[in-house]
Amino acid sequence: MNVEQAVLARYSDGAHETQAELCCPVDYDASLLKILPEEILQRDYGCGDPSRYVRPGDVVLDLGSGGGKICYMAAQMVGPEGTVIGIDMNDDMLALARKYQSAIQESLPGVTLRFVKGYIQNLALDVDAMERHLASSPVNDAVSLGRLEAWKREQSLNSPLIADNSVDLVISNCVLNLVSDTEKSQMLREIFRVLKPGGRVAISDIVSDEIAPEHLKADPELWSGCISGAYQEFDFSKAFADAGFVAIAYDKWDTSPWRVVEGIEFRSVTLTAVKPSAEPCLDKGHAVIYRGPYASVFDDEGHVYYRGERMAVCERTYQLITDGPYRADFIGLPPAQVIEPLLWCAPSGTRRGIRENKGVELKQCGSIGCC
Repeated sequence: MNVEQAVLARYSDGAHETQAELCCPVDYDASLLKILPEEILQRDYGCGDPSRYVRPGDVVLDLGSGGGKICYMAAQMVGPEGTVIGIDMNDDMLALARKYQSAIQESLPGVTLRFVKGYIQNLALDVDAMERHLASSPVNDAVSLGRLEAWKREQSLNSPLIADNSVDLVISNCVLNLVSDTEKSQMLREIFRVLKPGGRVAISDIVSDEIAPEHLKADPELWSGCISGAYQEFDFSKAFADAGFVAIAYDKWDTSPWRVVEGIEFRSVTLTAVKPSAEPCLDKGHAVIYRGPYASVFDDEGHVYYRGERMAVCERTYQLITDGPYRADFIGLPPAQVIEPLLWCAPSGTRRGIRENKGVELKQCGSIGCC
C-alpha cells in the first residue's frame, strides 16, 4: 500500500464532499466558529480541539491543516502579535483553506496567517518550490534524480520551509496517524527541531489500546480513515519522550472508543509536551516543594521530588517547573540572595537546606527561635 497516495485520494475527496466516517465528535468553542463559512465547517475532519492550547502572541504551526478550520480558530486567539501557519500536502485542502482567507483575515487585523504546501515529516522541504524546480528541471534519469536530491538538501538547509527554533506551539488534529510508520520518528524529530526551547505541542489524535496487526495496516481504507496508522497508547507518549520532549501528558482521553475494529479500541486523545530549554544547568539556590498527593514523583530527567520537602533544582529546571505544565503541583522557592552560579545539575534526591532560601540576614541572626 502507498500510504501517501491513499491519504491524498481520501482527503481530496473530503475537500469536495463531506466524509462522515472521518468525523469524530468534538465540542469546539462556538464563538470561534462564527466567522467560518459553512463549507470549511463541513469539510473538517478532526478528533480534538488543539486550538484551546493557543496563547496570545504565539507562533502556531498546524500540522495537516486541511481546510484551515483550526488555523482560523487559532488566528483569533494569537492576536495581532501572533502568527499562524498551516501546512498540508493536499492541493485540494489547501485550495479550500485559501478560498476564504482574504475575507476572514479582514476580521482579524494584524494577524499573520499563511498556508504552505509541505510534508509534516519533513518540515524543511518547501514542496511548492520543489514543484517549480521540477517544472524547469524534470527528473527522467538517475543523473537528474541526483540533482533533485541535491537541490532538496540545499533548499532544506539554506531556506527551510519552517526554520529551526521558530515556533511556540505545534498543534495537529487527527493527522499524525496518517504518516507511514517508517517516517513517524522523523516527523517527531522535525516537530522538535522547529520548536523554540520551551515550546509546546498539543496533538489531538487517535490511539489504539493494542498494536494494529499488519493486515489492518495494509488496508488503505482503514489507514486513510485514521485507524490502522494510529499509535498504540503507550507508544504514543514514549515516542515523544524518545524525541526529547518532557512534561508529556494525556490532557484529554476519551473513555469510550471512537471505533472498535477486530476487538481493538481506537479512541481520541490529546497529548501535550514541552521542548526543554537548551540552557546549561546552573545552581543559583532554587528549590521546589512537591505538593502531593503522591509520596514522590519523578520528572523526565530522572529527578525525584518528595512530597513536602525542599528539593534542590537548577535554574533551568526551576523555570520549567514553575512556569510550565508542572506549576500546579509545585511550590517554587527562589533564592533569597544572588549567589555566584555554579554549573551543576542537582543529583536526583538532593534536598535544599531550609536556611539556603532564607537569606543572609536570617542566617546571621544568632538568636534561638528567631528564624
